[in-house]
Amino acid sequence: MKIQIIQGDITQISCDAIVNAANNSLLGGGGVDGAIHREAGPELLAECRLLHGCATGDAKVTKAYHLPARYVIHTVGPVYRDGQHDEAKQLQSCYIRCLEKAEEYQCQHIAFPSISTGAYRYPVSQAATIAIETLKNYPCQYVKRIDIVCFDNYTYRTYCQLLKKE
Repeated sequence: MKIQIIQGDITQISCDAIVNAANNSLLGGGGVDGAIHREAGPELLAECRLLHGCATGDAKVTKAYHLPARYVIHTVGPVYRDGQHDEAKQLQSCYIRCLEKAEEYQCQHIAFPSISTGAYRYPVSQAATIAIETLKNYPCQYVKRIDIVCFDNYTYRTYCQLLKKE
């Protein structure tokens, strides 16, 4: 499996599944969640309403509608408090549950954002370490390529440095 770090807009990545860093309601919000909902169109919100939310650390799948992907895998990352409230375990679970869903839907190419590092305030270097280690160690049958799409330069540089160390 190939992991690459990209700086850009995840809503423009052509792949099998785009991962959405969502909130518990799955009804849209700010950051990457809002961008994905805007680009996918109102059909995404209508389908998300039928899912009745998502627990932190879990993942649910919808169609991608107007995005250049087949599916959106919605996951809810932890809000970072102090690192003493199972945040690392919950963040790792996000990546695992997304990969499980990607495998279930036989996705070969998926794109992840940096989960929980925006409004949820997870320190980027810690989140990147968890993401890269979890993705590298997951035994994928179908997934052949993972793009980690970073919106800002600091996040991009941090992920690149950590991926080089692995």
